[in-house]
Amino acid sequence: MSPFARLLLGLALLSVAACAARPPADDAEAQAEYRELNDPLEPTNRVFYRVNDTIDTYALRPVAVAYRDYVPGAVRRPVRNVLSNLSKPAEFANDVLSAKPRRAGDSLMRFLINTTAGGLGLFDVATGWGYPDHSSDFGLTMALWGVEGGPFLYLPIIGPTNPRDAVGFGANSVLDPLTWASFGGSTAVNLTRYGATAVDTRERFIEPIDSVKRGALDPYATFRSVSRQNRADEVEKARQDLPATVPAWFPRPAQ
Repeated sequence: MSPFARLLLGLALLSVAACAARPPADDAEAQAEYRELNDPLEPTNRVFYRVNDTIDTYALRPVAVAYRDYVPGAVRRPVRNVLSNLSKPAEFANDVLSAKPRRAGDSLMRFLINTTAGGLGLFDVATGWGYPDHSSDFGLTMALWGVEGGPFLYLPIIGPTNPRDAVGFGANSVLDPLTWASFGGSTAVNLTRYGATAVDTRERFIEPIDSVKRGALDPYATFRSVSRQNRADEVEKARQDLPATVPAWFPRPAQ
């Protein structure tokens, strides 16, 4: 099942799921807390959190640990570079849709430079040449258009998100040229890419996730808070990028 199909399945399940009971109208403090948490589907979200946690504990984390233990960093870094480079066409499209010419210029130049001088993306030459990396996706694009995130969601496989970013996840797949590319083995290439991205991402977050699971009284609540804060930081960083800046067809001056 493709990631987009899994997303649709998760949204369908959530549409019929149980909701958290709203506090009585005369309990102002409880009402304020309910609005701040913005997690009306908390009972179902917690079920999906436990499902994802089981998958992570018995499958994804062990694979990520083995990947770190048996694959040297000199190999993991080029793999990460290739995965990042493959995401650049979709990032470029989102930068254009967000009216962020400087970011669009960086995305385009990173893809061209790293695909050529970087050996099909194995090496990140572009950063040293003055084209820094950044995150961009359709959920972020919609946020810059003023679309609110909405209530917290914890989707199967995908994890913590919200309705805006869940829709953005599917739209980002549409913007990705590899989604539409058809050649011998294209399905295997895409599946390998998704699997490699999942393992690489999980390997980078082994320690932080382990720390939350060991130390937090309520890991679900901690992941909810951290994911929201990280996303808010990404949105604010993109919003502060000057929209009128000329495209980066040339390296940025040294800071």
